[in-house]
Amino acid sequence: MQSIFQDLSIDLKNAILATLAYSDVFDHPLTADEIHRFLVLNATREDVLACLSESNLVFKNRGYYFLAGRENIVNIRAHREAVSRKSYIRACWYGRLLGRLPFVRMVALTGSLAMRNCEQSGDYDYMLVSANGRVWTARIFALLLNKFANLFGETLCPNLVVSETRLEWNEHSLYSAREIAQMILISGENVFYNLRVANIWVLEYLPNWDISQKTDLHEKPFLLKRIFEYVLGGVWGDRLEAWEMNRKIKKFSRQNGFGIETNFNADICQGNFDHHGIWTLQEYHKGLEKLNLVK
Repeated sequence: MQSIFQDLSIDLKNAILATLAYSDVFDHPLTADEIHRFLVLNATREDVLACLSESNLVFKNRGYYFLAGRENIVNIRAHREAVSRKSYIRACWYGRLLGRLPFVRMVALTGSLAMRNCEQSGDYDYMLVSANGRVWTARIFALLLNKFANLFGETLCPNLVVSETRLEWNEHSLYSAREIAQMILISGENVFYNLRVANIWVLEYLPNWDISQKTDLHEKPFLLKRIFEYVLGGVWGDRLEAWEMNRKIKKFSRQNGFGIETNFNADICQGNFDHHGIWTLQEYHKGLEKLNLVK
């Protein structure tokens, strides 16, 4: 842990403060179980509860813990959970449809909705894993489904699509670790497990993360998916894949923010043009400074 939080005096008390400071960036107080799950230090749940009961810098209301002066975020969380409730059901329904699309091997819900922390409904973020050599084709089908969702005022955002042979995250950071630990599997249990194994480095940032998390999916083969994959599995599919990749990368290269938190190639389509990861870590560092946890 010292190699990552080299300026942080990382005892349990400060680890809890640092964990709350990260979620505070998103106005999101945490339960005791959530603090333990996302703690930046290896500790038992019992030790976390004992430390919370003794801390004069952490406050509790309605089962949620937060930093001093941030009592209002308990009401914010309650409001956003109410907004997220209906959206979560819809997002999972669309996610199951995404999982039935050609060349899609895994679907996971990401972003604020994965934490039930949405400010508005109808916008659903996903990570998709595709068959090898079909990242951009899988994305085409996902965007076609999005056209259908748009008819109902909803938006599907496959912000990250990666090949099943390229599962390890490019950037190793607390932000990336939290994104992986927070995502919710909707389709593709075996690939989801492989994703977690490929990103075992997450334990360096979140040592209480459960890499062997079990799911209870019962997915059935989908004939239409197999037919499309057979038709587009050969040379014509290769040409479509190359054409779509080159066309979209050329278009994306003209957008503001290209190349900073974006990554486009044959194995990855990652379109974070708004630099959300950089912003999050900057705000987190400011929070640590206020708590005198970094110099």
